[in-house]
Amino acid sequence: MIKLVVSDLDETLVGPTGVSEVNIQAIKKATALGVKFVPNTGRGFQSVQPLLEQLGLRNQPDEYVISYNGGAIVENKDCRVLQVNALSATQATQIFDVVKQQLDYATHIYTLNHVYVYNPDPEDTAYMTGRGVKVEDYPYKTLEPLAGQPIVKIITMNHDPKKREAIRKEVLGQVDFDLNATFSSNRYTEFNLGGVDKGKATLALAKRLGIQKDEIMALGDNNNDIAMLSQVGLPVVVANATADARRVAKHVTQGDFTSGVAEAIHQFILGD
Repeated sequence: MIKLVVSDLDETLVGPTGVSEVNIQAIKKATALGVKFVPNTGRGFQSVQPLLEQLGLRNQPDEYVISYNGGAIVENKDCRVLQVNALSATQATQIFDVVKQQLDYATHIYTLNHVYVYNPDPEDTAYMTGRGVKVEDYPYKTLEPLAGQPIVKIITMNHDPKKREAIRKEVLGQVDFDLNATFSSNRYTEFNLGGVDKGKATLALAKRLGIQKDEIMALGDNNNDIAMLSQVGLPVVVANATADARRVAKHVTQGDFTSGVAEAIHQFILGD
């Protein structure tokens, strides 16, 4: 019996025009039965608030969001941060000192409450703001202006998959600490502290809730979802998922981000 659903957002549940009504209604039916629905996303938790409002989960106690690819676990009531897995200032600086030199990449710096963008790309900024993410330009060449703010992840954007792989290799080759590097949304290379991922955060939250891994369904579409998909009893990917994500799934929906989440909920939770 599924008691917890963790779902990626962009390209799994959220598309260019937001979340479909069919997905919203399926999630509401599941939560009405007592099933926990937890967004598990690379985004910051502040940008998830409009979605939570649509689902009736905003500012609710004992409801949760996993953000920053596992960098934070947050209770929805008052956005209470329960766990943070941040880079140290030295570690974040090592990453930034590599990526800032590559001017054909936009670089995003995620703190708990802000997304700063160094060398912004107009199309990428439009992509983010269209999905409810508020971004701030970051004109500085060091991270010193962010001293005291936990940096939970740094990502770069480039549409060329060869360049995404190149920046991944370059950063991993130059830092002197364990770093988790993944890809998402067919545009991002994402860097989190080693040992931090969507899967470990899912299990940490499940333990807090007294839920076993076999009672968890995970929904995803991309490579940064693989750690989450591989840690649960029922890993599901939507029809537009990458080949790597499909390989770890037990089920692939017929629908893409417009209906795949609803399809999985109806099949595995609602039984209709």
